[in-house]
Amino acid sequence: MTTGDDSAQTPHIPVPLEFQRISADESLQRSRDFLETMRTRRSIRHFSPEPVQYEIIANAVATAGTAPSGANQQPWTFVVISDQSTKDQIRQAAENTERDFYERRISEEWRGALRPLGTDHQKPHLSDAPYLVVVFEHPFGLEFDEKGEEVKRKHYYAQESVGIAVGLFIASITNAGLCCLTHTPSPMIFLRDLLERPRNERPFVVIPVGYPADDATVPAHASEKKPLDEILIHVSSLNESEQ
Repeated sequence: MTTGDDSAQTPHIPVPLEFQRISADESLQRSRDFLETMRTRRSIRHFSPEPVQYEIIANAVATAGTAPSGANQQPWTFVVISDQSTKDQIRQAAENTERDFYERRISEEWRGALRPLGTDHQKPHLSDAPYLVVVFEHPFGLEFDEKGEEVKRKHYYAQESVGIAVGLFIASITNAGLCCLTHTPSPMIFLRDLLERPRNERPFVVIPVGYPADDATVPAHASEKKPLDEILIHVSSLNESEQ
């Protein structure tokens, strides 16, 4: 029995790349269309209970699963929850954790950074959204040797790999016309116990997914993103990069 991966036993066998090239014009148009779609993305906290087709969520998880990962170990699990009782339990546990954070553990600097967002310990989105997706990172793999003894297998760049996968998940959800929110209660180890995940899985993020409520609002500065010239540096030649 094994709960890790068998990459350590797999030899390197190269195979031809399957790649379908598109025209430069189509490539550019796709990039423009996708940019415009992603510019509509907002993190929302007011969800409609309106049902969402499960296949959309499954497709988003499948998209996340295409992400690159250290040594192709794919160190992630996406737990999709639609059961109302489980969502309610997660909300209650998260609010207890967040209440302690906002009342005792938060620094004044952090409180000031959160003030424009208007957040507090109340998390109705965790029970209102039709789906909660809890993403788990695998810091290490677990296997059982021929004697039945548990063996750890190191995972490489697990946190970075899961971060990339979550980004693809969010992009897929947005492209499908839905909304979501990244939520990270601190600490959130309660999620592993509540969802009965193995000890090599660590909660990474909680993502409620659905349609916005009719009266949904977002912070006034939510659409303010840094302009391209503040986040893009184009090094077109070595000489230019040295200037």
